Formats: sequence, structure tokens, C-alpha cells
Amino acid sequence: MRETRRGRRQKAGTTIPQLPWEVVRNPYRPLDILTPEQMEDLHGTSIRILKELGVKVMGANARALFAAAGARIDDDGLVRIDESIVEAALATVPKAFTLTPRNPGRRVHLGGDHLVFGLVAGPPNVHDALRGRRSGNLSDYRDFIRLAHYFNAVHLIGNQVTAPQELPANNRHLDTYLANLTLSELSFHCTAIGRGRAMDGIRMMAIARGISLEEIARDPGVITIISVNSPRLLDDAMGDGLIAMAEHGQPVTITPFTLMGAMTPVSLPAAMAQQNAEALFGVVLTQLVKPGAPVMYGAFTSNVDMRSGAPAFGTPENTKANVIAGQLARRYGLPYRTSNANASNAVDLQAAYETAMATWGAVMGGANLIYHAAGWLEGGLTASFEKLILDVEILQNMIEFLRPVKWDAEELGFDAIRDVPAGGHFFGAAHTMERYERAFYQPMLSDWRGYENWQLAGAKDASARATDLWQQALQDYEEPPMDPAIREELEAYVARRKEEIGHDEP
Repeated sequence: MRETRRGRRQKAGTTIPQLPWEVVRNPYRPLDILTPEQMEDLHGTSIRILKELGVKVMGANARALFAAAGARIDDDGLVRIDESIVEAALATVPKAFTLTPRNPGRRVHLGGDHLVFGLVAGPPNVHDALRGRRSGNLSDYRDFIRLAHYFNAVHLIGNQVTAPQELPANNRHLDTYLANLTLSELSFHCTAIGRGRAMDGIRMMAIARGISLEEIARDPGVITIISVNSPRLLDDAMGDGLIAMAEHGQPVTITPFTLMGAMTPVSLPAAMAQQNAEALFGVVLTQLVKPGAPVMYGAFTSNVDMRSGAPAFGTPENTKANVIAGQLARRYGLPYRTSNANASNAVDLQAAYETAMATWGAVMGGANLIYHAAGWLEGGLTASFEKLILDVEILQNMIEFLRPVKWDAEELGFDAIRDVPAGGHFFGAAHTMERYERAFYQPMLSDWRGYENWQLAGAKDASARATDLWQQALQDYEEPPMDPAIREELEAYVARRKEEIGHDEP
């Protein structure tokens, strides 16, 4: 349940005001940009793409599943499917599912009107104002996980908030999974580049929860993203990762990475048709593996800068795409994942307005999961400590906006209005005094002092205050307790798997 006190501190000793951990729900009706006729045009074009053009599938395992379902496959691995195959798959997909981490109190629900915010995932670099931009490393990775655990607005850990590049590429996922499980109590996205990495994530979450693979298949704890390599290509590693996850009942988010003008045609309708076809293709594959396997409709459509070819995010086109993708997900009865990315190279005004724009598009589009919601910078090339703080403030503002308005006679306040004479003020009124501590959202980053007092306090702008806040949060952080026997089993699993995998150079 939501708590009514706003800005309540997380625990004794915490010095940063923040909202409590809560289940976030969107009480507002999602926005529909397209008419029903336009939606049918879009769906029909997507089906034509799947039926007439197809998707190239690199993996033999995935091709075999499509072949058994009646797909047409040519010698180059191009797979074409009819609408009947799509409809059969959509008939078995769950409309919602739950992810349970090692602490059931941090369980998240994906579907309906629920809204979940995820940590940034995938950047090769990290940045903060004290140490500058640098390659991703395990020490910084662990600090980001500590911050994700500390800040209640972050509900889910992404797939490698930054890649620890000093570690061997073929087994670094084990160290990141271990950090996720020991330094936080959240569910996480596991890497699904191949079957092995996916299975390691599933097994380690099962160990952390003290359950079997059979039990976690009935009550999933990890999730992954399967990216279609737009235009119309599913590689063998992604296909095998998808199959492993679906076989074991763990949810998969099918997310084409579509940039208008580069990976799709330049027009928004064409981009959405291609994105939709690729997403449906992946959804079908999950149900061919295991009917009823949990799956999300993923969207990551934006545009490029036509002058440079560089990706642009948080644009009006990206915001429209977020809303339209939500319409599509609802049409197919699927939980919906999108992102609130930005293309700024610094934690500045651009980073703020692009992120805010994309966040509104995601929320108005009815998103169930906003991925990369905290810490994304430089078009996804950098995970930023200061940006994480800015994003948590944006997310907390959104949570407060989504909180239903309390409505009763006391809140309407006729008596309070009557008791203050015309031209008076309400500062000392009983109605105010009864509510002032919890009346409004208390920001952690905004500074509402007057100019003179702000100057006396050091005249720090929001970026400088963000630097102070992430350092304070790490100082306040307390590692969640874990049964020593479970920790020992996880560490032994990591050591054994590293021996089995071998050691590549980073």
C-alpha cells in the first residue's frame, strides 16, 4: 500500500528525504494517439512484413521451432509467418506477471496499471563529477547497485548497469549477478546472450531464494531483454537466450532497437510497423517454446540526427513512439516496456528536458516498465552517478503525480476557508497546522531557498547538489543481510562456473 506521508525518510539514520518503497500504479487512462482505423493499418502492415518479407533467424534452434509451427523458411534462414501463427501465440500470452527477488517485500508486478522503474543498463563507461569519465569497472558497478538498493524509486536492476571491462568478457556476468544479489534485494535483468548466461542468472536467483529451478519456473525472479537487430534479424545468441528463459518460465522482453532513418524508414508510421512486426515475431517465439511463458512488448524507437547520424532520444518523435507502442501492447494484451532515454553528454538542461519528455511519453503510453529510468547518459554510452540522482527526483515527482488525490469534506476545506478572513493568510490556520508536515512532496534535489540563503549555503546548482547526494547515499547505505550459507553457495557457484567457462582476456 502507498503511505500517505510524503518525503518520509527511509530508515533511522538516513539523511536524504525520499519516498518509501511502494507499489506504483497509474490511475489515469492511457493516451491513444492513433485512431482505431490507423491501428488496424499498422497491424495489417506488420503482418504483411512478417508474411511477405520475414525475419532472418540465425539460430538453428529457433528456426526449428518456427518450422514446427508451420513457418516458411528459405535457405538463408529467412522465416515468414502467417497471421494465424501470431494469433495462436497471442492467445496464450499472460496479460501480467510478477517478479519475486530474494526479499519478497521487493516483489514487482508487471501488467495492468502497474509501473516499475529500472536502473540504467549496458553503458561501457561511467562518470561522476569527482573522477570524470572512465571505463566501466566492478567497483563502480557495485556502487550503482548500492544506490539502486538505497533509493526506493528504483524497483529493478538492469542488465549490467556498466560492463566491468577489467574482467573477462565471457564470465563477468557472474560477478555482476553476485553483486546484484548480495548488495541489493531487487530482481534483475540477466544477460541472455546465449543460453549459459541466462541459465546462470536463473540458477543464482534460485539459490538466493533457496528454491529449485522447478519452483522458480512457477514464480519467476529474473527477466531479460531480447533485442531484435533491426531491420529484421534475430541472431543465434539472442535466440538461444530467449529459449532458455522461456523454457524456465522467466519473462522475456522483446525489444527491437529501431532508430528512424537508420534501422527503419524515416517516417514514424513505417518505423512503428517494423518495430511491431519484430516485436510480434519475438513474442511468437516465446510461445512456441512454452505456451504461457511470460513476455513483454518492448519498444525502443527514436530517431537519428539526420545531420550526423547520431542517435537522438527524448524527442517529440520518441515520445509519440512511446505512446503508440503502448496502444499496440494493449491491443495484443501484453505488458509494455519502454524507456526514458536522453542523448545529452552532460548532466545538464538537455539531459533533464529530454528525460522528462520521454518519461511523460512512457507514462501517458501506459508503460508497465520504464527501463534505463535512472542513470542513463550520453545516448546510453555512460552510466552517470549525478544523472541517477536527477532521475530519481524525476521518478519521485512522477510517483507523486500518479498518487490519487485524497477527496473528502476535510480536504475540500470549506470550514478552513470560512475561518480565515478576506485578505488574511492560512499559514497558522488549524487546517494548515494539521497537515503541513505531509501536505506536499518534499524534494531531495530541488533547492527552494531564496537567492540570498542559497548563496550563503554555497550557491550550488542541481548538478553539484547531485554529487553531494550520491556520496551521502553511499555513506548511508546498509548492505541487506543474507544467510551466510546462501552467500557461500552463491560464491561457490560463481567459482565453479568460472572454472567451467574458462578465462578470456578482458
